[in-house]
Amino acid sequence: MTPAVSFTKVSRHFGAVRAVDAVDLEIAEGEFFAMLGPSGSGKTTCLRLIAGFEQPTSGRIEIFGENAVGVPPYRRNVNTVFQDYALFPHLNVADNVAYGLMVKGVAREERSRAAEEALALVKLPGYGARKPGQLSGGQRQRVALARALVNKPRVLLLDEPLGALDLKLREQMQEELKSLQKQLGITFVFVTHDQGEALSMADRVAVFNDGKIMQIGSPQEIYRRPATRFVADFVGSSNILPPDFMQRYAGQRRWGSLRPEHIRILAQTSGDGVPARVAALSYLGAGTRVSLDAEGLRLHAVVDSGGALPAPGDAVVLTFNRDHVHVMDEPA
Repeated sequence: MTPAVSFTKVSRHFGAVRAVDAVDLEIAEGEFFAMLGPSGSGKTTCLRLIAGFEQPTSGRIEIFGENAVGVPPYRRNVNTVFQDYALFPHLNVADNVAYGLMVKGVAREERSRAAEEALALVKLPGYGARKPGQLSGGQRQRVALARALVNKPRVLLLDEPLGALDLKLREQMQEELKSLQKQLGITFVFVTHDQGEALSMADRVAVFNDGKIMQIGSPQEIYRRPATRFVADFVGSSNILPPDFMQRYAGQRRWGSLRPEHIRILAQTSGDGVPARVAALSYLGAGTRVSLDAEGLRLHAVVDSGGALPAPGDAVVLTFNRDHVHVMDEPA
């Protein structure tokens, strides 16, 4: 099957800065694909390259098998939802949603009907007469989404669209976006620096750093089997185990990753394990994060808040199942 989006050795340079550096990428039709990484990692530039707002310095971009290099944004079957929504304050909601259809010359009656259908799709029926200033942040985000969907794009690009929302609303919108994508069956490409968003919504995730893709995989693969120290540290909280530690306690002289939930903390008299001392406790609600000093390493464990907890300064022993230690691709 032809990919919805394909990058072949795509680079984008701004002077001496390599914002995107020889990226190879394929996004399947109908996939919810997340580009995850810190600020300046290249993820947003890749999104802009798909949209046509940027052109590659080198390499080839295809959208559904057709060369997109040099093709202007308005001739690509994609639409973008921006973080700041970019709504016109002087237009009402219906006219904001229908703006793209007006530019295309669609008759007023037809575009009004399409706008109402798009607003119903994002659970805002009857809001067409309101102005953006009369809406909450979450409602404005839905209007921006409706404005993109009314054009029936084959690829929807979302540039950190939930970043301005509070936590509760952001979690709600994550569920609704995922449900909407499944309902419509179109390709969603979602850019975020929030690993929780990427893991909870995406079918696959590409982790970016320094203009390159560090790893592509399902959320489970990225979390359980990070390829590099960067991925292990950036996606979720992980303990990075150096080769000397791995040799002593896991039998392999390689870099390893161990998630905090897989560490057990025992009293010092409980037997064999890694000797450690409790440095600090951080209450997280259902769990408590325990910071530990162990053989010169700062490790973290997460334990049930309802159970017995050690105190700062306590000497303890750490144990873990070797099967939970992931050996990474990087050499010792």
